[in-house]
Amino acid sequence: MAEKILIVDDDVDTLRLVGLMLQRQGYEISAASNGSQGLAKALEERPDLILLDVMMPDMDGYEVTRRLRKNPVTVAIPILMFTAKTQLDDKVTGFEVGADDYLTKPTHPTELQSHVKALLARAVHKEPKDIVTASPEQHGYVIGVLSARGGLGVSSLAANLAAGIFTRTQSDVILAELTPGQGAFGINFDVPTQKGLTEILQGSVVEVTREKVQASLVPHTSGIKLFLASDNPRDITLTSQVTNYEALVSRLSSLARFIVLDLGTGLPTFVQKILPMCAERIIVMEGTPSTIQHTKMLIDNIVDMHIDRKSISVVLNNRQRSEAQMSWTQVQEKLGHSIASTLTPAPELFLQAERMQTPAVMCQPTNMTSQQFLKIADTLIEREKAQ
Repeated sequence: MAEKILIVDDDVDTLRLVGLMLQRQGYEISAASNGSQGLAKALEERPDLILLDVMMPDMDGYEVTRRLRKNPVTVAIPILMFTAKTQLDDKVTGFEVGADDYLTKPTHPTELQSHVKALLARAVHKEPKDIVTASPEQHGYVIGVLSARGGLGVSSLAANLAAGIFTRTQSDVILAELTPGQGAFGINFDVPTQKGLTEILQGSVVEVTREKVQASLVPHTSGIKLFLASDNPRDITLTSQVTNYEALVSRLSSLARFIVLDLGTGLPTFVQKILPMCAERIIVMEGTPSTIQHTKMLIDNIVDMHIDRKSISVVLNNRQRSEAQMSWTQVQEKLGHSIASTLTPAPELFLQAERMQTPAVMCQPTNMTSQQFLKIADTLIEREKAQ
């Protein structure tokens, strides 16, 4: 596999010319036009070498290097500073903040190539004790749960699926709620810490590290790990931090075998970005004419995002015993989409679960509705095994 070099420079001509030259030498090239973007790409792509400009408007190369060296994921990546700053003090500063080599512009292509080769060779032959590396990241099975409107049982299904999967597999399972200001799990499960999502969204994307996300997880007596949203309505404005959301889901997927996401209602921009990252998309609905119409439009909108209609599962949640509720066959016909599972009303079960501050499947596993949750969990586990 070709070695990857990340070039960070605000000069478009430098990015193009140097990138093309190194590409012709057989290297895989990635580019960033500013310091913040370079940090994000370094964290996400983990290149074999970073070619870094010093003078950039938003964040200079010295600060980029400092941050790279503070992060355990990027601390060992070789950094070659490539800049027009020629003073000795500039070079000294570069080495002091953690650069491995320093070249001044302009330079002959052969000289640049020799420095690149030397740095890459030196990195390969470093003793293991000199290199701080992150543990290999797994890629968990991400399950997104949402609905066309509120009050249909998204949080309940997400929590019971997570608990059911844990019951069946005894594997690491993360249950995450992703709508800031509308957190419920912390209250329902008597967990005081509800700042995980807020802190992740308030920072810059380069701060959304695996270590920070892991530190935000809260263990629950059910065996699952919780990633919590706050219950402060003002935090809803944080849904605009779309890039942070993408980084968050990527980090969560490296921390457990299964990740169940409570995506809330509708298709805000952050949900549109997250859905393609999910292996499963589950829509919760009830059998009333208005909800059927809203759900049908939601499915069509998701399909318009180039997501396969067959990858969308619908769960019919009959929350109340009422003659107004349609049968699953009637709902399926009007919806124009197959119903994967049906949940029967069980108000007593959920009242008991609320009192015990645990998912329903944990307090009465033999209950009919609990068995329906477990059946959905079994289906998801089988799909995960088959992927």
